[in-house]
Amino acid sequence: MKVLKLFVVAFTFLLLSAAPAFADGPNSAVFSGAAVGAGIGAGLVMIGAGWGFGRIGATALESMARQPEVANKVQTAMIVIAALLEGATFFALLVCMLVNGRVGPLNW
Repeated sequence: MKVLKLFVVAFTFLLLSAAPAFADGPNSAVFSGAAVGAGIGAGLVMIGAGWGFGRIGATALESMARQPEVANKVQTAMIVIAALLEGATFFALLVCMLVNGRVGPLNW
């Protein structure tokens, strides 16, 4: 139930913060469904990454507390997994920006 409440609050925040996307008017080149979808997608990516990083940290600390002798191995594995998650998060955000049209071969 807490996850549903968190999702509703995050989705409401995303909708309220998407107002600048609608400020230019319907005839603007910036206004499109892709801009709204990219904004929602970027928000969901950030929510998922935050949840993932929290789970990685919580389970790593829990396993270190249960077996302190393997703390170095767990810490190394945690850093590797966090780096992979960060790379996937950046890739997903890049895809959202490409869909939105803000970044691309002609805009470099």
